[in-house]
Amino acid sequence: MSRSDIRYWNRKAELMPREELLKGQLRDLKTTVKMALKTAFYSKRLAEAGITSPEDITSLKDLTKIPFTTKDDLRSSYPYGMLAVPKEEVIRLHASSGTTGIPTVIYHTEEDIENWTELTARSMAATGVTRADVFQNMMSYGLFTGGLGLHYGAERLGALVIPAGAGNTKRQFKLMRDFQTTVVHATPSYLLHLYSKLEEEELRVSELSLKKALAGAEPYSENIRKKIENLFGIDVYNSYGLSEMNGPGVAFECVFKSGMHVWEDAFLLEVIDPHTLKPLYDGDEGELVFTTLKRSATPLLRYRTRDLSRVFPDDCICGRVHRRIERIKGRTDDMLIINGVNIFPSQIEEVIMKMPEVGTNYQIVVEKAGALDRITVKTEVGAKIFSDDTRDLNKIKEKIKNNLRASISISPVVELHEPGMLPVSEGKAVRVIDVRPRERD
Repeated sequence: MSRSDIRYWNRKAELMPREELLKGQLRDLKTTVKMALKTAFYSKRLAEAGITSPEDITSLKDLTKIPFTTKDDLRSSYPYGMLAVPKEEVIRLHASSGTTGIPTVIYHTEEDIENWTELTARSMAATGVTRADVFQNMMSYGLFTGGLGLHYGAERLGALVIPAGAGNTKRQFKLMRDFQTTVVHATPSYLLHLYSKLEEEELRVSELSLKKALAGAEPYSENIRKKIENLFGIDVYNSYGLSEMNGPGVAFECVFKSGMHVWEDAFLLEVIDPHTLKPLYDGDEGELVFTTLKRSATPLLRYRTRDLSRVFPDDCICGRVHRRIERIKGRTDDMLIINGVNIFPSQIEEVIMKMPEVGTNYQIVVEKAGALDRITVKTEVGAKIFSDDTRDLNKIKEKIKNNLRASISISPVVELHEPGMLPVSEGKAVRVIDVRPRERD
């Protein structure tokens, strides 16, 4: 594909000179600080840091004067402590509950929704989606941002949108077949689940019109992407978003699939060392930190995402000026410590999904065996493989164990299961079950 074949949604915003982008970031950062000072939370937090006016920010380097914001800050400010505009100007809220029971709430004005819609339309256009496509949205609708975010973007593009929502696999297939769906939006785990149900529905991939899948809402490896692409014969595009930064549309791959472009005219990106909190250079892996630049109702300054990635130091051949981040490796709070060894679930997935013997679903169980930690990797294998000689199954187990030992330096217990025997989530996949007793404070 040549540059002349690339489709841009907003050519001016996507191809502007880097110097112009940085000037716009400083201007919008000042506006964001001005709005933040109107909130109960930031008026106090910024004053403590010596920032009482947007004029205290004179360059992008002054960003480091601003304290970080965390998910706990959002929860402690529930329900209206982060609201920067009169409630009468708010037209929508989204919320994620997490594990504490106190939601993190993000409010949107009409202009905020407009800006978000433009970003999601830009994101989808970057993958080659056009008004000629039929877009089937298999993400949950409601307080979760995944469904509505790309729904609005697809409508802005002019595509035919099928708001299917999550789950009900039989209905998903009927919609795909009846309306010749060309693009779907789903979690990677649900896409694998769809494929596993094709035979049950007496359906062949060749009977579908599917060309693209936009996958997100959960971390997944490059091998998972390749597996989905090979199974369906389609292109799969990686995306990144979080509800605190609107939801989907923070970063998206273009047609070259060489990292996700962060839309830097809407989000100021930093990468920090999660332990020292010091800034890192492009190319160094660390925690992503974002500042909103185009949101009035709930401005967020230096929000710590806990997501681990790195910025690619080179330019993308698509010509877009917006820097790219690598797929999310995991979260700082997702890391497992197994008998003193640090392991990310993504490392296990990367290994097992390379293996042709492994099916479309897996699970990691962590428990105590006496004083030591024990990790069990449960994975499905093909029905024919499972019915073969027990000696062959033992060889597969040993192969998985050896490959994992070479990657993560420990030997897990390996269990093989028939297809469909491991639980499937219609939302974000639950890959890790940690049943170790928690230490008391």
